[in-house]
Amino acid sequence: MKFTYLGRSGLKVSRLCLGTMNFGVDTDEQESYRIMDAALDAGINFFDTANIYGWGENAGRTEEIIGRWFAQGGGRRERTVLATKFYGDMHDPQDGPNRDGGLSVYKLRRHLEGSLKRLQTDHIELYQMHHVDRNVGWDELWGGFQTAVAQGKIGYVGSSNFAGWDLAVAQGEAKARGIQGLVSEQHKYNLMCRLPELEVLPAAQNLGIGVIPWSPLDGGLLAGNATRGGAGKRSGDMKRVERHRAQLEAFGALCDDLGEREDTVALAWLLANPAVTAPIIGVRTLEQFERSLRAVELELDESAMKRLDEIFPGPGGEAPRAYAW
Repeated sequence: MKFTYLGRSGLKVSRLCLGTMNFGVDTDEQESYRIMDAALDAGINFFDTANIYGWGENAGRTEEIIGRWFAQGGGRRERTVLATKFYGDMHDPQDGPNRDGGLSVYKLRRHLEGSLKRLQTDHIELYQMHHVDRNVGWDELWGGFQTAVAQGKIGYVGSSNFAGWDLAVAQGEAKARGIQGLVSEQHKYNLMCRLPELEVLPAAQNLGIGVIPWSPLDGGLLAGNATRGGAGKRSGDMKRVERHRAQLEAFGALCDDLGEREDTVALAWLLANPAVTAPIIGVRTLEQFERSLRAVELELDESAMKRLDEIFPGPGGEAPRAYAW
């Protein structure tokens, strides 16, 4: 496994991040344990989850599974750089009108305590805002995060689904307070979704924020089976497959020429971007996990990168040069 620093922090994380969104939903508890054990054995130390995973009335189930896995001992917790997120509705009636999605010191404190309990740990390395909430000021948020850091309950702060200007404002406010600010931004980014190249990626790179791409295979569309009747709830309906069939078939042909799987190439393409820290691999089975490891070793040459640009054209570069003289 290869490692890199998480943004401008001193924390080293693996170049692949294990996503746990399927644990307790499409992946049963024992298979989840096998996947997490295999991840540690393969050198992956970066695990991502969220308090709402398990979904709906089962929100929190995924964190509970991870907590019971930690409780088995064997250095599992000590070897894991743990990341979780807060923002959504945890279906706790005690939250009253504060149940709805959003950020606040109330949610930060209450949901952090809930995650720590479910995860059976006393600290979380990376605590992330699952979405932006422009109704809340940074005085409130950075004050709450500073308290959690001072208490030793979290190490670093990350964001998810922030626009480039949200990242800039967050870092400016952090600098004014004399604190580190954000170390990561979790963002949807893949060959089918290259819009972040316009502003989010360059902003993050300039501000010292590591980008953690979610949905690196675009919900399974880039996994290689969509055009062969493999489209399902994870890869969109057939209308979407048909809309992109020409691209997907050209992508498949390129991967055949390279002698590599489509999912491997899609992940390797992300890893080649200097703004990217670690794509999140949201596997459902141990077999899927084992296949994903090849991406870290694959280095795409200039010709392959050029062909990928032709098949999946991006926005034309960074703003404003992408659209102005």
